[in-house]
Amino acid sequence: MTRPTLGFIGVGVMGFGMCKNLAQKSGCTVLAADLHMDNVHALADAGVKPSSIQEIAEKADIVFLSLPAIHHVEAVCTGKEGLLAHARSLKTIVDMSTSDVERTRQLAALLQKSGLELIDAPVARSREAANNGTLLITVGATEAQFSAVKPYLDCMGSDVLHCGPTGGGQVVKIMNNMVLLNTVHTLAEAFAIAEKSGVSKDLLAEALGLGSAASFALKLTGANYLAKDVFPEKMFSTAYALKDLKLALELSNTVQLSNQITELTAEKLQRAVDAGFADNYYPVMYRIIANT
Repeated sequence: MTRPTLGFIGVGVMGFGMCKNLAQKSGCTVLAADLHMDNVHALADAGVKPSSIQEIAEKADIVFLSLPAIHHVEAVCTGKEGLLAHARSLKTIVDMSTSDVERTRQLAALLQKSGLELIDAPVARSREAANNGTLLITVGATEAQFSAVKPYLDCMGSDVLHCGPTGGGQVVKIMNNMVLLNTVHTLAEAFAIAEKSGVSKDLLAEALGLGSAASFALKLTGANYLAKDVFPEKMFSTAYALKDLKLALELSNTVQLSNQITELTAEKLQRAVDAGFADNYYPVMYRIIANT
């Protein structure tokens, strides 16, 4: 059986590790493109071949996207020099970005008219998980589509879940990020209150981790970032976090449900962006809270 040729577009913070694992584990030729081609060239030892969007559209059977937002996905798929314009052997596009649910469904319907399938498969967890191939991947697809792409998603994720038809993967991912970001907002409030009450942030991080407030969010951000007041760049940024919360709020509006907690967290993130922290790791909202 001939193995398909795979494409990968968007070799950034998360996409770098994802593309590497896909090339190393799939046994397929992987063509990759990015605005910063140095990222692609850095994967040469993994067997990744530098390419262009046009060449990927012409030669790849399945293309994986890891892009910042839905408008980037739409441009890559349907733009003048995009995948649809140059598709030959291409049959399936797997969007691993976190994207707007309704626009994802609209794009899928548009591509379907030209014989292209769009599967949404956004990823959760950290850059380390992307590098280690241990991402959570939530997939919106038919049963047949899911079965066809799962072997390749397994190269990038340790937990690959079928979440229903098109858009389902995005719904689950957006809710995952909403819960995480709202939890970190609460943690930031707790660290600020504790410090102003004379309890060290290091001690609070330890105590919360031993009690019923223990969580993945605490383990990931508490002792290492919130307690140290250190929020580096080139991690999941405030701007990206705000983008994801806006997706959650849009989804809330679509289903006509109030989402006041998320509105408050988005407001803190917006203030952090306005204060110059757009590129910092998003728990930097702590500084806005602590200095209020």
